[in-house]
Amino acid sequence: MEKKAEKKRIVLVPFPLQGHITPMMQLGQALNLKGFSITVALGDSNRVSSTQHFPGFQFVTIPETIPLSQHEALGVVEFVVTLNKTSETSFKDCIAHLLLQHGNDIACIIYDELMYFSEATAKDLRIPRVIFTTGSATNHVCSCILSKLNAEKFLIDMEDPEVQNKVVENLHPLKYKDLPTSGMGPLERFLEICAEVVNKRTASAVIINTSSCLESSSLSWLKQELSIPVYPLGPLHITTSANFSLLEEDRNCIEWLNKQKPRSVIYISVGSIAHMETKEVLEMAWGLYNSNQRFLWVIRPGTESMPVEVSKIVSERGCIVKWAPQNEVLVHPAVGGFWSHCGWNSTLESIVEGVPMICRPFNGEQKLNAMYIESVWRVGVLLQGEVERGGVERAVKRLIVDDEGVGMRERALVLKEKLNASVRSGGSSYNALDELVHYLEAEYRNT
Repeated sequence: MEKKAEKKRIVLVPFPLQGHITPMMQLGQALNLKGFSITVALGDSNRVSSTQHFPGFQFVTIPETIPLSQHEALGVVEFVVTLNKTSETSFKDCIAHLLLQHGNDIACIIYDELMYFSEATAKDLRIPRVIFTTGSATNHVCSCILSKLNAEKFLIDMEDPEVQNKVVENLHPLKYKDLPTSGMGPLERFLEICAEVVNKRTASAVIINTSSCLESSSLSWLKQELSIPVYPLGPLHITTSANFSLLEEDRNCIEWLNKQKPRSVIYISVGSIAHMETKEVLEMAWGLYNSNQRFLWVIRPGTESMPVEVSKIVSERGCIVKWAPQNEVLVHPAVGGFWSHCGWNSTLESIVEGVPMICRPFNGEQKLNAMYIESVWRVGVLLQGEVERGGVERAVKRLIVDDEGVGMRERALVLKEKLNASVRSGGSSYNALDELVHYLEAEYRNT
């Protein structure tokens, strides 16, 4: 008879983009340190070096039914729909092979909320299943609210400024106009995805990469709304070393930072997906140059471009790289501010290092994060409308030079201490991880 105590394998199923894979791997490291074996199921396009970054992890391939290159062509909503419609069979074959290979040792399948096809396989094979939300708790709350709306009625209602500015019940200061719908394609289709994401089906818990000191009201809302346990155990990157990148990092920028004065540099990175028009890049470049502040700017070939002659002039004030080791950059004493798209990982990484932000979000979730950065936590400024050099110059000076920036930095440092305390022994996130481990152990003992 099988010994339940040996059933300690966790299978992780990340969504195949850098911003989702990174926190999932960090979660894997945290659970590995608690005694679980980790298997990661990834598509062909997302090879992660197990020997370099994650010794001891097992990596298995889910044959791709839709290439990752289609993400940009289809848009995120249609990509998610297609991926979930076509991946269930290949994933079930993958898990069945694992069971044959290792025996019945899978304690749980933890899947990204966008990989909801995973639930059916886990249910069929009677394996406990847990959902991982890589975004904020507030974004998950918004998905719950949006999933209940009628697209046509919502669009009509939102033409009324009074409705736009109405605060969502029990979620002050979140207003209906803040619900993250922009940049996601046709509203009706997006609301269908929200309904899929918030449908927990037979999952037994939800893990969120956040902390109660940042999102207490949203977490309270979720714990009341959902009928399963919620474990806020972030920021995961503080306690793990899984800050790997699928893109090659240019480490020369660290040597450049070493030569700069404390808190004098603005770091600019808009993530691994966002695309900026050449006109916007040029306005940013001249605004940065005119601010007289040093800057470290990530400009990725194929997504942003700058004329060579402008690049030469602007480089007098800064350093331009294709990709940077972001955590090392943010912790560097020379960095005084972060110009960001406000993805959730970048938001957490910046606050954890006490670095205030210039917010230039592209889509709905990023705009939601930016609103909280500026209006709730008050550790950043939101750059709205068209990017023009005068606005860029003013924003940089507000952050790096003016007294306003000093206040933001002080508040960021307070949050930094609270977040670090949350992952230390006795902290809320530390306790949430322990509770999750006990929950997983109880789950597989009962299977």
